[in-house]
Amino acid sequence: QVTCVEVVEAYVGRIKEVNPLINAVVKDRFEEALQEARQVDKLLSEVPADDHLEEKFPLLGVPITVKEAFSLHGMPNSSGLVNRRNVVATSDATVVSRLKQAGAIPLGVTNCSELCMWYESSNRLYGRTNNPYDLQRIVGGSSGGEGGVLAAACSVIGVGSDIGGSIRMPAFFNGVFGHKPTTGVVPNDGQFPNAQGVRTTFLCTGPMCRYAEDLEPVLKVMAGPGVNKLKLHEKVSLEKIRFYCMDHDGGSVFVSPVDKEILQAQRKVVEHLESELGVQVQRVALHKMKYSFQIWSAMMSSADIDGQEAQLFTDLLGDHGKPVWPLWELMKWLVGMSSHTLPAIALGLTEKLMKLNPGGNAKLVSMGKSLKEEMEALLGPDGVLLYPSHPTIAPKHHYPICMPFNFAYTAIFNVLGFPVTQCPLGLSSEGLPLGIQLVAASYNDHLTLAVARYLEKAFGGWVVPGKV
Repeated sequence: QVTCVEVVEAYVGRIKEVNPLINAVVKDRFEEALQEARQVDKLLSEVPADDHLEEKFPLLGVPITVKEAFSLHGMPNSSGLVNRRNVVATSDATVVSRLKQAGAIPLGVTNCSELCMWYESSNRLYGRTNNPYDLQRIVGGSSGGEGGVLAAACSVIGVGSDIGGSIRMPAFFNGVFGHKPTTGVVPNDGQFPNAQGVRTTFLCTGPMCRYAEDLEPVLKVMAGPGVNKLKLHEKVSLEKIRFYCMDHDGGSVFVSPVDKEILQAQRKVVEHLESELGVQVQRVALHKMKYSFQIWSAMMSSADIDGQEAQLFTDLLGDHGKPVWPLWELMKWLVGMSSHTLPAIALGLTEKLMKLNPGGNAKLVSMGKSLKEEMEALLGPDGVLLYPSHPTIAPKHHYPICMPFNFAYTAIFNVLGFPVTQCPLGLSSEGLPLGIQLVAASYNDHLTLAVARYLEKAFGGWVVPGKV
């Protein structure tokens, strides 16, 4: 009904209209995208209708955006680090290459937090990204530019990565869908920083989309041959899923209590599932979830089976430059002289503290392993857990500094390796997105994706910003 050029022009126009407000796209490739769109239209005009184009190019002509931490040929690849301001990608990350081969057209790259290790997307290179629902609020991080660009209808599909909730928090704060796949299925190559040692089993690359039905086809393309490990072809009978519900982590001292409106939205989901599907949603209280932040932190800094230590964040901060001393950077920051953000400096300082308690860390790592076993036994092959995406609705800018550990609600599932889909649930009384995490045992991504599609129909999914 419309040409690919018309589609790409519409999205380019939309980005030009709203990006001055949200600052999500940090570098565009509009000319190249339009050239690629013309090639798609030419192909469509020359190829006979029965040529199985849909199988060869499942995403033919679909405009996408890519988190700047991923290599996209000809685009910057700094991860918000000032010293990497001149680094330009000379190749494509594996997932980007697969999406391009499937016919997708990248429009540009989007903002992230410095070195992808904070839940506000702001850095000294590109500045701060603002939430389309309220410009005074955060988009989340580290894939925050993707969350904002999708919510503002500037892109159809986003490429995100997630080691502590970096896909799911921005998807939650911006009212879109985000999927953290089962660990080890989608390749992580071609992003900076990439995980090393034990962290390779926690980092996940995955899709972010406005519509639930788009997650699965994009995940198939991203996973490539690895998709066979997932059961995406299996038909899911929602009535046969065993649903579990947990309202909060049990009251961690490090984390905010869950906002009333988030709890209310979760209760509505439970009521809907019980009344419409006739299922019984079982309430559970997993005691170890209270230590989510400590478990994640200890597992992130532990050595892998070969004894390889996790890469130090301070070493990453010094990439393309001189070694970084966090305490000295803090002094410089206080007088406005540092090229690093305060969260990055703080992480460099806390990293040193983690090394001081090896005994305590070992206990927490073992607690993480036993939580994984407990949760796998609970969920089994047909269970889905409903759990808050974050304790608060999208906070105002800089607020994360006051509650730095609130990301524990998403982070715990990275170290457990489970697939999780973040699903929007309409807007709060202030017009800000609400949502929920859907969690299944490893390789049961098909269950959480099916429930997300169902909840989108029941609760309306993505809502256009500014409608309220």
